[in-house]
Amino acid sequence: LFDRKKNTVLRLEAEDVRGLNDGINFKKNQEDGKCYIIYKVKDKIRACVNQCKHQGGLFIKDIEDLDGRTVRCTKHYWKLNVATMEYVNPPDSFMQDELVLSDTDGSLELVELNPPDPWTAEPREAQELHAGEITLTYITHACMELKAGNKRMMFDPWLIGPAFARGWWLLHEPPSDAMDRLSQADLIYISHMHSDHLSYPTLQRLSKKRPDIPIYVGDTSRPVFWYLEKSGVNLTNINVVPFGVWQNVDEHLRFMILMDGIHPEMDTCLIVEYKGHMILNTVDCTIPNNGRLPHGVDVMMSDFAGGASGFPMTFHGGKYTESWKADFIKNERKKLLNYKTQLVKSLQPKIYCPFAGYFTEAHPSDRYIKETNSKNSAADLNESIRKSCPNILTWTPVPGSVLDLALALKDPSNRVITEPPNGTKIFKDSWDFDLYLDELKASASAEIFKYKSWIQFYYNWAGFKDYNLVIRVTETDDDFKPLKGGYDYLVDFLDLSFPAVRPKRDHAYEEIKNRVNVMRHVVLNGRLWDDLYIGFNNRMSRDPDVYHHKFWNHFQIELPLLQIFLNIYI
Repeated sequence: LFDRKKNTVLRLEAEDVRGLNDGINFKKNQEDGKCYIIYKVKDKIRACVNQCKHQGGLFIKDIEDLDGRTVRCTKHYWKLNVATMEYVNPPDSFMQDELVLSDTDGSLELVELNPPDPWTAEPREAQELHAGEITLTYITHACMELKAGNKRMMFDPWLIGPAFARGWWLLHEPPSDAMDRLSQADLIYISHMHSDHLSYPTLQRLSKKRPDIPIYVGDTSRPVFWYLEKSGVNLTNINVVPFGVWQNVDEHLRFMILMDGIHPEMDTCLIVEYKGHMILNTVDCTIPNNGRLPHGVDVMMSDFAGGASGFPMTFHGGKYTESWKADFIKNERKKLLNYKTQLVKSLQPKIYCPFAGYFTEAHPSDRYIKETNSKNSAADLNESIRKSCPNILTWTPVPGSVLDLALALKDPSNRVITEPPNGTKIFKDSWDFDLYLDELKASASAEIFKYKSWIQFYYNWAGFKDYNLVIRVTETDDDFKPLKGGYDYLVDFLDLSFPAVRPKRDHAYEEIKNRVNVMRHVVLNGRLWDDLYIGFNNRMSRDPDVYHHKFWNHFQIELPLLQIFLNIYI
């Protein structure tokens, strides 16, 4: 789409090049603080950015590597062989992007080939704004209402019901008129397919009021609305737009969707511009737009909380003691807070707002997860940002609070945020559990599950094989106790067989206990396993303790789009 341009990210003088050790060298650009890895063997040199492709962690020397070729990520212990630029733990996952090397008179330049920043196309000068011309109203979780001129745009509306089957529930009570606001919006942006952003219960209610409301999503390889037909929700105006291209709404308002650098197949972020004023919404992206983002935007919003995964809370056995989990979670949250602080510091927005992290494990049967899965607070992140960047205005939103951009730009020390009236309900205290859990129960009693043959049909439909992994799947009650009369079976993915006992050959092994209602709902509807894993609806142990990226990536992202296997029973 764009011509690639060169960007020198690190330069080594001839003396520095001669000082490189054989093997792994860690280097840092003193000007911008970014880190790189240089691998040297005799006269051959390879180089890459020191950033893990999983979740952006920093690599360090792997003390278990005797050959001096492997580095280990400080976040989740992923390992990269820098001699081949291939990730070796987990196997069959990613290849690291290499930097281009330019050698001149003994010096060495590390060069990135990047597309030009697409938001610079057709630049617009910032015009003066009037009070009330651009406002942002926080609704709940990742849902914001943007008013720009006479247009209203909604982001990621999750207003009712659970996310990830029954694992996540809204922490904040949406304003009482939230559904009316949504149905009256001029357009909606949905960042990705996860159900705390693409909420089918919310959209079901919206479709009854206004099925033709314009909804915009990025052109991800896994379509954001892949489940629309199966869901029964009637929405008739979904627009899939290319990445990095301005979409004009009116004379003054336009927006651009960008992909995530870590999960380009499913995750996106957004730039909105009105009269030359930019709002950057990075949503859940781990490395939005591969780290290339506009500097000095008027408003930046991003996630902050952490805890959006079953790891390590749902794991047991081996090192997964309660003390190990607590230490790991504490360190992970601290790393995330520091990363967000540094990201905001590097981008220097005028205003920053943490959002997209206001969920809770509200159901009583998930009390253990709620107590274990501690999260960052928006207030703590904003305090960290203010200490690092006193010039940046921070906003810790509550439902119904409104930021007036014109007032904030004119005098940020003045009252630029309007809080909801006293007595407004901020936190939810009821969630209609039974309404949504009854739907899961109905799936569990479907006719197909009377016949054990559904197991073979399902995994053949899923299509994952030729991988040396055996899993044992056990159906359980809500407390993860084996279900009387439930299924307990093995799947050998090397040949996609269903043995009665584990094979005698060497193999990786995982035991997965699934809540029966959620697992059967996933099977019956051909849904992704995020409902199980991110929704805390399973418990797992593994031997050896290795993350099988290829397996989980398939069941969380790459399952077939068509529920063909169900036709056998319908």
